[in-house]
Amino acid sequence: MADMRFTVLDLIDIKLKEHNSLNLRCIGGRKGLVREITVPDLNRPIGAIMGFSDDFAFQRVQLFGRGEVSYLRRLETDDETRTIQEMFNLPIPCCIFTYNLTPHKDFLDIADAAQCPILQTDLGTAEFSARLMRILAEIFAPRQSIHGVLVEVFGLGILILGDSGVGKSEAALELIHRNHRLVADDVIDMHCVNGNILIGEGANKIIGHHMEIRGLGIINITHMFGVRAIRDRKEIQLVVKLEIWDSAKDYDRIGTEDQYMELLGVSIPSLEIPVQPGRNVSIIIETAAMNERLKSMGYNAAKEFNKNILKWIESDSARSVFFGHDDII
Repeated sequence: MADMRFTVLDLIDIKLKEHNSLNLRCIGGRKGLVREITVPDLNRPIGAIMGFSDDFAFQRVQLFGRGEVSYLRRLETDDETRTIQEMFNLPIPCCIFTYNLTPHKDFLDIADAAQCPILQTDLGTAEFSARLMRILAEIFAPRQSIHGVLVEVFGLGILILGDSGVGKSEAALELIHRNHRLVADDVIDMHCVNGNILIGEGANKIIGHHMEIRGLGIINITHMFGVRAIRDRKEIQLVVKLEIWDSAKDYDRIGTEDQYMELLGVSIPSLEIPVQPGRNVSIIIETAAMNERLKSMGYNAAKEFNKNILKWIESDSARSVFFGHDDII
């Protein structure tokens, strides 16, 4: 879970685009809007209002659709509120009614007395559930900050890492010149969604699209290159680690062995790129992005090259070249 306190009031106030909007409003239990939501999941409480409270997942947000409201109306007709009272004796975060459905007055009175927020939305139950689950999954996702630069190259999210002064920002700046996009520079906030998708964004929304270039200072990428050169967030699909060329180190020259870096429990393909004068790091990163896209489509150039070499060695032409030398007796 993210290291934060997320309340019912936060859920109502969260700013979302139209296709993700929850359209929530409070219709009862306003004193409980400060209640904390601690579990990123939903529960349909039909069992609890029928009197079967064993294993009732009261820690979750309680969702009332047409089925639950139909049973509540039956309880109203029978003037039976015992099961409702028992349900609200537990510390429920909130109850949400879909389809603009409204509970009866006794239900609202019991909720007010228990200071449990009652919310309402005009969305259908299935659509609201899908939207809320996506939102809660992101809010409660594991998070981590890392020092680096995040860019989008040919649609691929690339996290550039390396020691201070190795040239991360300069490489990213040249990529922007080549019509690629900056997500964030310096501090990247990452969060894991669904256990296998790593999303990166700037740690500070106000200064996220600024870059520090040594000898030049701070520049505003949005103002210099326009909105085409930026985006707010991006899935991290490749990690590129820049390091100063070490002549004593044995770098991979063929690329048949895939390397990975684990971030928040997600294994991301990674590359080590040595930096020295004369190497165009940006073009190498650009080529790495295209190569990674080919790999995702099922083509691995290094493995294909290795396979072709083996075929050539095993072929008749290779053997004739070998045995045709005059120095062979």
